[in-house]
Amino acid sequence: MNEAELEDLLSKPRDQTVAALAACPGDIVVLGAGGKMGPSLSRMARRAADAAGGATCRVIAVSRWSSEEAQRALNDVGVETIRCDLLDRSAVGALPDAPNVIFMAGQKFGTTGAPEMTWGMNTLVPAICAERYAESRIVAFSTGNVYPLTAVDSGGAREMDTLGPVGEYAASCVGRERMFELFAERRGTRSAIVRLNYAIDLRYGVLVDIASRVLRDEEISLAMGHVNVIWQGDANRVAIECLPRAASPPFIVNVTGTATLSVRRIATWFGERFGKMPRFTGTEGRDALLSNASQMASIFGEPEVDPSRMQEWVADWVEWGGPLLGKPTKFEARDGRF
Repeated sequence: MNEAELEDLLSKPRDQTVAALAACPGDIVVLGAGGKMGPSLSRMARRAADAAGGATCRVIAVSRWSSEEAQRALNDVGVETIRCDLLDRSAVGALPDAPNVIFMAGQKFGTTGAPEMTWGMNTLVPAICAERYAESRIVAFSTGNVYPLTAVDSGGAREMDTLGPVGEYAASCVGRERMFELFAERRGTRSAIVRLNYAIDLRYGVLVDIASRVLRDEEISLAMGHVNVIWQGDANRVAIECLPRAASPPFIVNVTGTATLSVRRIATWFGERFGKMPRFTGTEGRDALLSNASQMASIFGEPEVDPSRMQEWVADWVEWGGPLLGKPTKFEARDGRF
């Protein structure tokens, strides 16, 4: 698989994705589209809209666009792009109207050194955007970090569980959710909150982190000994399919894999594949950052790409030296410091 094939796979909609956009006609604005997931989600929205008979529907990807290559690639497949600083209220006010909005903006890494920007991106920006698009349907990406660590044998935190953020990043993400809840209460804004837990691409993600460390003979921390992961294409599909479910109060769903995976077992598997002996540090705790995806599975179905296939794809990619984003997930952090 090369990068072009990977991008095609990550942005491939399924029938349910097409049906979701058929049920929510009109333009789609993707806010914060320049991150790791935004380009493939924007492209998927374009493909699904076309398949739904919405060729005249605009898909507009909004970002500061630090990568002109990513911006150009979206333009080439019919996605419009707009440069915008989402902290600039007047610039956000000038963005096009749209009945459908997918909010993906946020900041995780660098929180320890610049907490004020993290709070700005994760709490102030959602307030600005929720105000601008108060009459639209909004699917807002959040994170499983809003939950406390849960027992490994518990199946993970559920949507109705009490939130317990660890660290400033996680607390600011609770702030993000509260802003959308506020506009749902005050303005009747329909929204859906997607609590994502570790999306996997072949160029980044927990599996790439572990595989790369095994291949380089680097130590693998077991501080966070268990994880949930989901193929990025599956996460993109569920997010778009949440548009018809946007409601006031917000519809909330955990989006991740349904299996609890052992970091030790994943590393051992990669070790056998690469002919390496994984090196571990620390021991597994009784709890971890885990989310229960049973509601997602019951509404949207099980993820189409299972963990074993993801591991095979990642192993192939890392072995042949496929390009990586160089953005470690820091999944092993237990103190919420990123």
